[in-house]
Amino acid sequence: MKDILLGCEESQEVCKAFRQLGFNAYSNDILPCSGGHPEWHLQMPVQEAIKLKKWDAGIFFTPCTYSCNSGVRWLAKDGIIIDQTRYENMIYYASLLRDCLNSDIPFVSCENPIPHKYALDIIGRKYDQIIQPWQFGHGETKATCLWLKGLPMLQPTNIVAGREQRIWKLPPSEDRAKLRSKTYSGIAQAMAEQWGNFLLSGKQIESHIQLKIFE
Repeated sequence: MKDILLGCEESQEVCKAFRQLGFNAYSNDILPCSGGHPEWHLQMPVQEAIKLKKWDAGIFFTPCTYSCNSGVRWLAKDGIIIDQTRYENMIYYASLLRDCLNSDIPFVSCENPIPHKYALDIIGRKYDQIIQPWQFGHGETKATCLWLKGLPMLQPTNIVAGREQRIWKLPPSEDRAKLRSKTYSGIAQAMAEQWGNFLLSGKQIESHIQLKIFE
């Protein structure tokens, strides 16, 4: 049985997908879980969760508010930092992604939206892959970057029509951040099945879907 850490995942969407396949998976966040299984949840900073035991793999969903390219206009103008507090927060969270990626866990994925150049400089390298919900059964757009260590790229499972930006259009609310960060069920299932199979057998699942005709 493989021990999987799902860092910064209060929704437990990916955790439950791994659990359904027999993995010893635990979600982690500083917030209580909303996925209904507190017995699988490590409520603590992700840095502490990483040190709890020898994990076989870690999948991390670190906060992206200050690192994503869509918000860079609030951070800098003409190459000059205009919000020092935002800049310091960006340094913290970009460093957190970098540290998760470079942790002692042998197989790692870190997920975030497309980052701006200031965050990329701290992370230290470009992402390995960009995935979209419409590649995994959801007719929406939400470009998501994956930094991978030891894990293969995710292969599309169900390309569907529709390119709606539903998450981006969510109205302001107390739960907006949670809803925006929740992993789509199709992507969660692909992570569990493909990366789980890889961890057990060392073999990558190949897709015969031709992405180029959908670009």
